[in-house]
Amino acid sequence: MVLLSGGLDSSTCLAMAREQGFVCHALTVTYGQRHQVELDAARRVAAALGATEHKEIAVDLGLFGGSALTDDIEVPKGRSEADISHGIPVTYVPARNTVFLSLALAWAEALDASDIFIGVNALDYSGYPDCRPEFIMAFENLANLATAMATEQGRRIRVHAPLIRMSKAQIIQAGLALGLDYGLTHSCYDPLGDGRPCGACDSCLLRAKGFAEAGITDPLWGP
Repeated sequence: MVLLSGGLDSSTCLAMAREQGFVCHALTVTYGQRHQVELDAARRVAAALGATEHKEIAVDLGLFGGSALTDDIEVPKGRSEADISHGIPVTYVPARNTVFLSLALAWAEALDASDIFIGVNALDYSGYPDCRPEFIMAFENLANLATAMATEQGRRIRVHAPLIRMSKAQIIQAGLALGLDYGLTHSCYDPLGDGRPCGACDSCLLRAKGFAEAGITDPLWGP
Protein backbone atom coordinates (compact mmCIF):
# COMPACT_ATOMS: atom_id res chain seq x y z
CA MET A 1 0.00 0.00 0.00
CA VAL A 2 1.62 3.25 -1.13
CA LEU A 3 0.26 6.71 -0.33
CA LEU A 4 0.66 8.69 -3.54
CA SER A 5 0.11 12.45 -3.74
CA GLY A 6 1.76 12.95 -7.12
CA GLY A 7 4.61 14.87 -5.52
CA LEU A 8 8.31 14.18 -5.82
CA ASP A 9 8.64 12.27 -2.54
CA SER A 10 5.61 10.00 -2.75
CA SER A 11 6.39 9.18 -6.39
CA THR A 12 9.94 8.17 -5.44
CA CYS A 13 8.49 6.07 -2.63
CA LEU A 14 6.28 4.20 -5.11
CA ALA A 15 9.28 3.57 -7.36
CA MET A 16 11.23 2.20 -4.38
CA ALA A 17 8.40 -0.09 -3.27
CA ARG A 18 8.12 -1.48 -6.79
CA GLU A 19 11.90 -2.00 -6.96
CA GLN A 20 11.75 -3.98 -3.71
CA GLY A 21 9.37 -6.41 -5.38
CA PHE A 22 6.10 -5.31 -3.80
CA VAL A 23 2.84 -5.52 -5.73
CA CYS A 24 1.87 -1.87 -5.33
CA HIS A 25 -1.59 -0.52 -4.66
CA ALA A 26 -1.55 3.29 -4.71
CA LEU A 27 -3.91 5.45 -2.65
CA THR A 28 -4.45 9.15 -3.38
CA VAL A 29 -6.51 11.29 -1.01
CA THR A 30 -8.50 14.27 -2.19
CA TYR A 31 -8.46 16.15 1.09
CA GLY A 32 -9.98 19.49 0.11
CA GLN A 33 -6.77 20.98 -1.25
CA ARG A 34 -7.24 24.25 -3.11
CA HIS A 35 -5.83 22.92 -6.37
CA GLN A 36 -6.27 19.66 -8.27
CA VAL A 37 -3.01 19.63 -10.23
CA GLU A 38 -1.39 17.11 -7.92
CA LEU A 39 -4.24 14.65 -8.47
CA ASP A 40 -3.52 14.61 -12.19
CA ALA A 41 0.15 14.04 -11.35
CA ALA A 42 -0.73 11.10 -9.10
CA ARG A 43 -2.67 9.47 -11.92
CA ARG A 44 0.26 9.93 -14.31
CA VAL A 45 2.77 8.51 -11.87
CA ALA A 46 0.60 5.52 -10.90
CA ALA A 47 0.17 4.63 -14.56
CA ALA A 48 3.84 5.16 -15.44
CA LEU A 49 5.09 3.05 -12.53
CA GLY A 50 2.59 0.28 -13.12
CA ALA A 51 0.60 0.38 -9.90
CA THR A 52 -1.61 -2.69 -9.76
CA GLU A 53 -4.47 -0.51 -8.60
CA HIS A 54 -4.86 3.19 -7.95
CA LYS A 55 -7.73 4.40 -5.79
CA GLU A 56 -8.73 7.97 -5.03
CA ILE A 57 -10.71 8.73 -1.91
CA ALA A 58 -12.24 12.03 -0.82
CA VAL A 59 -11.97 13.17 2.79
CA ASP A 60 -12.61 16.90 2.90
CA LEU A 61 -10.27 18.32 5.51
CA GLY A 62 -11.10 21.70 3.98
CA LEU A 63 -14.27 21.61 6.06
CA PHE A 64 -12.06 22.22 9.08
CA GLY A 65 -9.70 24.73 7.44
CA GLY A 66 -6.68 25.83 9.41
CA SER A 67 -4.16 25.46 6.57
CA ALA A 68 -3.06 27.52 3.59
CA LEU A 69 -3.56 24.38 1.48
CA THR A 70 -7.25 24.03 2.34
CA ASP A 71 -8.40 27.44 3.56
CA ASP A 72 -8.36 31.07 2.45
CA ILE A 73 -4.90 31.65 3.88
CA GLU A 74 -2.02 33.00 1.81
CA VAL A 75 0.71 30.51 0.90
CA PRO A 76 4.10 31.87 2.06
CA LYS A 77 6.49 32.75 -0.76
CA GLY A 78 10.19 33.45 -1.02
CA ARG A 79 11.15 32.28 2.46
CA SER A 80 14.79 31.68 3.35
CA GLU A 81 16.15 28.23 4.15
CA ALA A 82 16.41 29.28 7.79
CA ASP A 83 12.75 30.29 7.88
CA ILE A 84 11.64 27.09 6.15
CA SER A 85 13.58 24.90 8.58
CA HIS A 86 12.14 26.45 11.75
CA GLY A 87 8.63 26.29 13.11
CA ILE A 88 5.42 24.86 11.69
CA PRO A 89 4.22 26.86 8.66
CA VAL A 90 0.65 27.68 7.70
CA THR A 91 0.83 25.04 4.94
CA TYR A 92 0.65 22.33 7.62
CA VAL A 93 -2.71 20.54 7.31
CA PRO A 94 -3.91 19.45 10.77
CA ALA A 95 -3.53 15.68 11.26
CA ARG A 96 -3.23 15.07 7.51
CA ASN A 97 -0.74 12.21 7.61
CA THR A 98 -2.60 10.59 10.49
CA VAL A 99 -5.76 10.60 8.38
CA PHE A 100 -3.91 9.40 5.28
CA LEU A 101 -2.20 6.53 7.08
CA SER A 102 -5.48 5.48 8.69
CA LEU A 103 -7.10 5.23 5.27
CA ALA A 104 -4.11 3.33 3.88
CA LEU A 105 -4.26 0.98 6.86
CA ALA A 106 -7.95 0.27 6.26
CA TRP A 107 -7.40 -0.60 2.60
CA ALA A 108 -4.25 -2.57 3.38
CA GLU A 109 -6.06 -4.75 5.88
CA ALA A 110 -8.92 -5.30 3.46
CA LEU A 111 -6.34 -6.46 0.89
CA ASP A 112 -4.52 -8.62 3.45
CA ALA A 113 -1.44 -6.44 2.92
CA SER A 114 0.91 -5.79 5.82
CA ASP A 115 3.24 -3.16 4.29
CA ILE A 116 2.40 0.54 3.97
CA PHE A 117 4.71 3.06 2.31
CA ILE A 118 4.64 6.81 2.91
CA GLY A 119 7.06 9.38 1.46
CA VAL A 120 7.61 11.56 4.51
CA ASN A 121 10.99 13.22 4.96
CA ALA A 122 12.53 14.65 8.13
CA LEU A 123 15.54 16.46 6.65
CA ASP A 124 14.44 18.70 3.77
CA TYR A 125 10.97 19.39 5.09
CA SER A 126 8.91 22.33 6.30
CA GLY A 127 8.58 21.58 10.00
CA TYR A 128 5.57 19.26 9.82
CA PRO A 129 5.26 17.21 13.03
CA ASP A 130 3.69 14.29 11.15
CA CYS A 131 6.84 13.79 9.03
CA ARG A 132 9.06 12.79 11.96
CA PRO A 133 10.39 9.29 12.69
CA GLU A 134 8.68 9.38 16.09
CA PHE A 135 5.31 9.79 14.41
CA ILE A 136 5.89 6.93 11.96
CA MET A 137 6.95 4.58 14.77
CA ALA A 138 3.95 5.60 16.87
CA PHE A 139 1.53 4.99 14.01
CA GLU A 140 3.07 1.59 13.29
CA ASN A 141 2.57 0.65 16.93
CA LEU A 142 -1.03 1.85 16.73
CA ALA A 143 -1.63 -0.20 13.56
CA ASN A 144 -0.46 -3.33 15.32
CA LEU A 145 -2.83 -2.70 18.21
CA ALA A 146 -5.84 -1.72 16.12
CA THR A 147 -6.16 -4.41 13.44
CA ALA A 148 -7.41 -7.98 13.31
CA MET A 149 -4.47 -8.84 11.09
CA ALA A 150 -2.03 -8.05 13.88
CA THR A 151 -3.99 -9.00 16.99
CA GLU A 152 -5.60 -12.23 15.77
CA GLN A 153 -3.33 -13.43 12.97
CA GLY A 154 -0.07 -12.32 14.56
CA ARG A 155 1.09 -10.57 11.39
CA ARG A 156 3.10 -7.43 12.04
CA ILE A 157 2.13 -4.37 10.01
CA ARG A 158 5.07 -2.28 8.87
CA VAL A 159 4.97 1.40 7.96
CA HIS A 160 7.86 2.07 5.59
CA ALA A 161 9.25 5.60 5.32
CA PRO A 162 12.32 5.01 3.13
CA LEU A 163 12.94 8.70 2.46
CA ILE A 164 12.74 9.89 6.03
CA ARG A 165 16.47 10.49 6.55
CA MET A 166 17.39 11.37 2.96
CA SER A 167 18.10 14.83 1.60
CA LYS A 168 16.01 16.05 -1.31
CA ALA A 169 19.03 15.62 -3.59
CA GLN A 170 19.46 12.01 -2.46
CA ILE A 171 15.77 11.35 -3.06
CA ILE A 172 15.99 12.74 -6.59
CA GLN A 173 19.09 10.71 -7.37
CA ALA A 174 17.44 7.56 -6.06
CA GLY A 175 14.32 8.14 -8.15
CA LEU A 176 16.30 8.78 -11.30
CA ALA A 177 18.27 5.57 -10.73
CA LEU A 178 14.93 3.75 -10.67
CA GLY A 179 13.81 5.35 -13.93
CA LEU A 180 11.30 7.80 -12.44
CA ASP A 181 10.41 10.71 -14.71
CA TYR A 182 10.09 13.72 -12.40
CA GLY A 183 8.40 15.60 -15.22
CA LEU A 184 5.28 13.60 -14.29
CA THR A 185 5.28 14.89 -10.72
CA HIS A 186 3.98 18.06 -9.10
CA SER A 187 5.22 19.71 -5.92
CA CYS A 188 3.91 23.30 -5.84
CA TYR A 189 1.62 24.49 -3.03
CA ASP A 190 0.19 27.33 -5.10
CA PRO A 191 0.36 26.55 -8.84
CA LEU A 192 -0.40 29.13 -11.48
CA GLY A 193 -3.68 29.10 -13.36
CA ASP A 194 -2.26 26.89 -16.11
CA GLY A 195 -0.88 24.39 -13.58
CA ARG A 196 2.75 25.47 -13.73
CA PRO A 197 4.61 25.68 -10.40
CA CYS A 198 4.87 29.11 -8.77
CA GLY A 199 8.60 28.66 -8.10
CA ALA A 200 8.47 30.57 -4.81
CA CYS A 201 6.53 28.53 -2.22
CA ASP A 202 8.40 26.38 0.32
CA SER A 203 7.80 23.20 -1.67
CA CYS A 204 9.06 24.73 -4.91
CA LEU A 205 12.14 26.11 -3.17
CA LEU A 206 12.97 22.78 -1.52
CA ARG A 207 12.50 21.00 -4.83
CA ALA A 208 14.75 23.50 -6.62
CA LYS A 209 17.40 23.12 -3.90
CA GLY A 210 17.30 19.35 -4.28
CA PHE A 211 17.73 19.40 -8.05
CA ALA A 212 20.53 21.99 -7.77
CA GLU A 213 22.41 19.93 -5.19
CA ALA A 214 21.95 16.82 -7.33
CA GLY A 215 23.37 18.71 -10.32
CA ILE A 216 20.31 17.91 -12.41
CA THR A 217 17.84 20.14 -14.26
CA ASP A 218 14.27 19.84 -13.05
CA PRO A 219 12.22 18.67 -16.05
CA LEU A 220 9.33 20.89 -14.95
CA TRP A 221 11.49 23.90 -15.81
CA GLY A 222 12.86 22.60 -19.09
CA PRO A 223 16.46 22.06 -20.23
